[in-house]
Amino acid sequence: MAGLVMAAAPAWAGQTVTVRVAQGALVGAGAADGGTVFLGVPYARPPLGSLRWKAPQPVQRWRGARSATAAAAPCLQSDLGWNSADAALSAEDCLYLDIRTPTVHPRQPLPVMVWLHGGSNRAGSGRGVLDSSLARSGVVLVSLQYRLGVFGFLSHPALTRESNGRAAGNFGLLDQIAALRWLQRNLSAVGGDPHNVTLFGHSAGAQDIGLLLLSPLARGLFSKAIEQSGSPGYGLPPRTLAENEAVGQQLTQLLGIADDAAEPAALRACAARDILAAGEKLRSPTLRDQSYLWLQIAVDGRIVPMAPAKLLAAGHTNPAPLIVGTNTRELTVPGGDQLTDAFLAESFGRNEAAARGYYGYPPSGPMPAADARLGSFSEQLSADVIFKCPAARTAALRAASGQPVWQYDFGRIDTARQFGHAAELSSVFDAVPLAAAGDAAAPSLQAYWVRFAHSGDPNGPALPRWPRYDLTQRSYMDFAPTGPQPKSDLRGAICALLHRV
Repeated sequence: MAGLVMAAAPAWAGQTVTVRVAQGALVGAGAADGGTVFLGVPYARPPLGSLRWKAPQPVQRWRGARSATAAAAPCLQSDLGWNSADAALSAEDCLYLDIRTPTVHPRQPLPVMVWLHGGSNRAGSGRGVLDSSLARSGVVLVSLQYRLGVFGFLSHPALTRESNGRAAGNFGLLDQIAALRWLQRNLSAVGGDPHNVTLFGHSAGAQDIGLLLLSPLARGLFSKAIEQSGSPGYGLPPRTLAENEAVGQQLTQLLGIADDAAEPAALRACAARDILAAGEKLRSPTLRDQSYLWLQIAVDGRIVPMAPAKLLAAGHTNPAPLIVGTNTRELTVPGGDQLTDAFLAESFGRNEAAARGYYGYPPSGPMPAADARLGSFSEQLSADVIFKCPAARTAALRAASGQPVWQYDFGRIDTARQFGHAAELSSVFDAVPLAAAGDAAAPSLQAYWVRFAHSGDPNGPALPRWPRYDLTQRSYMDFAPTGPQPKSDLRGAICALLHRV
């Protein structure tokens, strides 16, 4: 689940701007087209040595003025192909954020948009975000890094014992919470409104936002949220703490550390690159596709108090207006098309026969032909089970608890890659119009997102009306290639048959 990777070629002007944050003076650079950028701003101490696999620690004050004109490294990650540039630059010292503001002295505090990148919680970065047109839309734009993969989401019995139950995993989520706390304290210094913070993210970033909406530790740290092609759990059954610890015990075995010597100090003495390589060999017995390893949520009892579905159903959520949506096409079935039948049976259980009837796929018949818009059968099944139905469930449960929700389906296809996962990013960051090619007057997702950041409602002047989701109509906006069209009950019939939402 790839994150945003843009060609980062910013043009910063020669002048500098100095502001004062809680830790001291911070020197940013003026952007040639206006505004100021602050790059590589630390929001926590480097998670190195004794701080590896610990909750992020507050940044210490610095002496003099700290330069914030060079981006920090992405968090340490393996090269998966799509993230080669990020992997080459990555480092364990990575808990930094980037900020771009139209002005540090606005007449009124500006709305803030905080981006959480995708990449299956094992790769990716927010590079290039500050050079997008979204950064010139009148909001303070923030992009943050958080620990990934084995460094960000590992549990182990030795770490649990050490933490006294306070942080036995989900360190990447704790990083995001620490960054939001830093922003709450310091946004005023860069012209931002700490009471008007919108989280938005894609894929794993969207899932993490869904978890922050459920975590008691994140309450009060943001006011609105946008989940793009991701929701808590992706329909996967979560791991218990014990199950996540068992995955962590595989790591000590791969590193040659005996069980009786598997203490935190021994784990932290290992070279980061050795841990990274061993981390690629970890396996969850409940997953067919191990690329989802760090997307399978670990219920740690504190950061994620219980299974997300239970928290949503019980209404234990942080109050915030929400935009949640998916793309018409996303990805194929986890593990490859050869697992389509097994995935269908596993997903629908006793409703398998009814689901086969919905898709027109009898047990002895040929696989359904590809649909011009929805894609192959594998794409349709994956989009329904992993993306659309969990997103619809999220919308319904948050609406039931009285929270404002707007749902969408984005219908453009990434023609270069022939699938839709991440296809919406160009409309968010570069304002690509939501209509047929050449209609420059058509609105973009960016216009809706910015309006939402300002007011908590995506609707505004000159924008086609987007109806709010309710439990009667189940309205959503179909961002079709021909333009936005309000519709009702996205994939409702098949989602009603799904037992793993």
